Amino acid sequence: MTTVQDILDLIQTFAPLETAEEWDNVGLLVGRRDQEVKRVLVALDPFPAVIEEAEKTGAELILVHHPLMFDTKRVTEDDVLGRSIRRLVLADISEISLHTNLDRAQGGVNDCLAKAAGLEKIGFLEVDGVDCNGREYGYCRVGEVPEQDLDTYAAFVKKSLGCQAVRVVSGGKPVHRVAVGSGSSAKFALAAAEAGCDTYVTGDEKYSNFQEAVEIGLNVIDAGHFYTENVVCRALKERLNTAFPELDVEISRTHADMIRFL
Repeated sequence: MTTVQDILDLIQTFAPLETAEEWDNVGLLVGRRDQEVKRVLVALDPFPAVIEEAEKTGAELILVHHPLMFDTKRVTEDDVLGRSIRRLVLADISEISLHTNLDRAQGGVNDCLAKAAGLEKIGFLEVDGVDCNGREYGYCRVGEVPEQDLDTYAAFVKKSLGCQAVRVVSGGKPVHRVAVGSGSSAKFALAAAEAGCDTYVTGDEKYSNFQEAVEIGLNVIDAGHFYTENVVCRALKERLNTAFPELDVEISRTHADMIRFL
């Protein structure tokens, strides 16, 4: 029998909870540790549609990247968060969130993004520390791709991540040494340039960030928050399938980027 605690123990082997930022909220956020798990639903966000999908498919556990809650003070039917938490509890569905600990982990979000972006010779942009398993962790990754023009590489990233569109600014250089930072990682652009990168792939860039990138000669490809993080869902499924072959693990079919381009 596989329990929620068994899955939490597995998580400690590759994305220890203590490596999350102090402000973050990770781990088991709803449910019980001794709950038997036969079916797991993996998604980026704990949206109501994902919870409904878990109910319909009989999943006892939802494993997501973004936390369901941070500083929740009440759980009522008055808002979507309260309704979501109540729905999970009433349906006896547990929910685990892996956020900044998974961003920083080896084999986590940023390593998955680096591979999807075609990087080779992958390493850390900056190391934040060493986890309880003796492995270094940190946010962004750097690597190399065969030298090519920016538009060609941007088209590759778009196709590889399945984006509807990417936003691109040119720093006036061909693409060869690339840094990637998942989600809202615009703040690492300067560090990428200082590390000798000519290109930075990330999401949620602001207009002023693009201006700064041009000034420092850095190409930037903004592939969106969702697409730069959603790449980790398949990796999570594979980890669970390997560790617990008896589990039925599925990636959510209902969860998608909420932003549309017309």
